[in-house]
Amino acid sequence: MSGTVTYKTDGAIATVVIENEGRLNALSLPMWRQLRQAFEELAHDRDTVRCIVLRGAGDAFASGADIAEFERERYDVASARAYGKAIHPALVSISECPHPVISMIRGPCVGGGLEIAGRTDIRICSESARFGIPVNRLGLVVAYAELKALLDIVGPSVAMEMLLEGKVFGAADALRAGLVNRAVADAKLETEAYETAKRIAEGAPLAARWHKKFVRRLLEPKPLREDELDESFYCFGTEDFQIGYRAFLEKKKPQFKGR
Repeated sequence: MSGTVTYKTDGAIATVVIENEGRLNALSLPMWRQLRQAFEELAHDRDTVRCIVLRGAGDAFASGADIAEFERERYDVASARAYGKAIHPALVSISECPHPVISMIRGPCVGGGLEIAGRTDIRICSESARFGIPVNRLGLVVAYAELKALLDIVGPSVAMEMLLEGKVFGAADALRAGLVNRAVADAKLETEAYETAKRIAEGAPLAARWHKKFVRRLLEPKPLREDELDESFYCFGTEDFQIGYRAFLEKKKPQFKGR
């Protein structure tokens, strides 16, 4: 097996690193499982972690699934179905993580790498980043569960362009398509990503988690229930609200506790 997915925390900010540098951080089957484990463990840390930065090692974000292992792991319908049972939960663990997640994208972000980035809340890339899902060159499709996040971000027209052409494009086109939130100079990428994470971490963590939940829920077609509508007012019963509005009145910087 080559490659790992690891994480570390520095105060309120956690960093998850996809590392398989010899293969542009392509993800092996064990790496998909490690990705899921990392986000599930971080999701349970409600006391310390307030924001997560997801990045690739070296000069790539991730080039997707490791094609070299397909001969033994993803070679027919049955094996592909089993492989999907590792990919889909990993992607869900990112999108359903209660903490805000920023993808810091340098170099290739293609195939499964783009599917991973699409599950994050904010995507910041370098000017040299490259994006695409060129699976038409492999005779493959993007499964329903993997395609949904991309469709929510760029809409059907751009999604079809990406899938049918299989074109790999640059940061400027990604920014125009709404695929990324920001494109910055290569030398400024890390600073921009972690300054963004710091601003998020300094905000009220309960409010951030509620906003993630509300946005995901509003993307669902079914109407909101009364109890869901009522949840919008729960923040007024938190200690963080008392801290926040008093700090505002006193012109002080709030120190939120996540309670």
